[in-house]
Amino acid sequence: MFDTDKWQEIFSTMKKNKLRTFLTGFSVAWGIFMLMILLGSGNGLQNGVNKEFESSATNTIWVWSGQTSLPYKGMKPGRNVQLVNEDYDEIKSKVQGIDKSSSRYNMWGSNTLAYKKQYGTFNVRNVYPDYAHIEKIKIVKGRFVNDPDIEQFRKVTIISTQVEEALFKGEDPMGKYISVNGVPFKVAGVFTDDDNRDDNMQTIYLPITTAQRVFSGDNRINTIALTVGDASVEESKQIEQDVKSKLAAIHKFDPADPRAIFTWNSLEEFQRFTRLFRSIEIFIWVIGFFTIIAGIVGVSNIMMIVVKDRTKEIGIRKAMGATPWSIISLILQESLIITSFAGYVGLVLGVVVLESVGSKIESQFFSQPSVDLRVALYSLLLLVLSGALAGFIPARRAAAIKPIEALRDE
Repeated sequence: MFDTDKWQEIFSTMKKNKLRTFLTGFSVAWGIFMLMILLGSGNGLQNGVNKEFESSATNTIWVWSGQTSLPYKGMKPGRNVQLVNEDYDEIKSKVQGIDKSSSRYNMWGSNTLAYKKQYGTFNVRNVYPDYAHIEKIKIVKGRFVNDPDIEQFRKVTIISTQVEEALFKGEDPMGKYISVNGVPFKVAGVFTDDDNRDDNMQTIYLPITTAQRVFSGDNRINTIALTVGDASVEESKQIEQDVKSKLAAIHKFDPADPRAIFTWNSLEEFQRFTRLFRSIEIFIWVIGFFTIIAGIVGVSNIMMIVVKDRTKEIGIRKAMGATPWSIISLILQESLIITSFAGYVGLVLGVVVLESVGSKIESQFFSQPSVDLRVALYSLLLLVLSGALAGFIPARRAAAIKPIEALRDE
């Protein structure tokens, strides 16, 4: 049954020793608070990096042209390497392991779009159909560029919701024609970007073959993007090397030239960040564990002081017939009350700080710091169990005191 007298005695003892109770609780609350902040910050870092990678496929190899920096077969360094359609076709057909692929032809400078009396300056990217998968473009109306657009040089465009708002002012854009640098293109689709990246939301897409023909792009391209499916990091590196070798043979430059062709392997970078965050997570847990241990040690030391201060009282209790368990439960319950309440306060404060302060911090590599509720509850449970253990050691010592020795204690 619920022993009202015992609980009143425990609370009375805590009230009489306010400073001791506060210091005990503070050490526990601080430990769990710091663990929540550390875990939340670690998750915030991971969310920030994941957000950067979510904007495009994490298994993509990007290729850009550069300028040779090494002599090769009698040719001097400093030659510009210009990627062309034939390079893309060669890589797509000859390199093994490629899943999705697209080249991209950029129209630099100011590109004026117009519809009726509305005008605006936006980016124009000219791509193949697979580019929608590579950049994770989300179509909200119509469709993206398709194969007939490429083969038949259709004058169609896919615009962002931002371009739709700027030019159409609430009017349905599907099937309407907009002017792209003076050339009419039919709107075939509207897309959005969940991350609201300015460079993407201020962009329209055209079939690359149409853009090259209409805007005198000849056969030039600026970028090649390739996904490697379920390939491992090592397999993606081999694909990346095969691409470099093919381009080196076509453009006659040293395959070891670091500046002739630039590549970026997003799978390799993603795996590198994943390993880094695993290490950070382990480090955070180690620091948090020792922070909690420091709090528990503080509880144990203070409870030992409690036993020392109440030695005579314990001796009198035992002389009057108190059982060892009644002595242990008295000390143990006081330890559990302090540990549970202080741990809960530390947990709540940690969550409040993460939600109120952390949510306002948005940067390239930090976003939405938070702690999994299950992890928080498991941490609190671990803390309470540790508090029970911390209280049990001095409680057991108290129960072992002989009444006559306790009564002699000064």
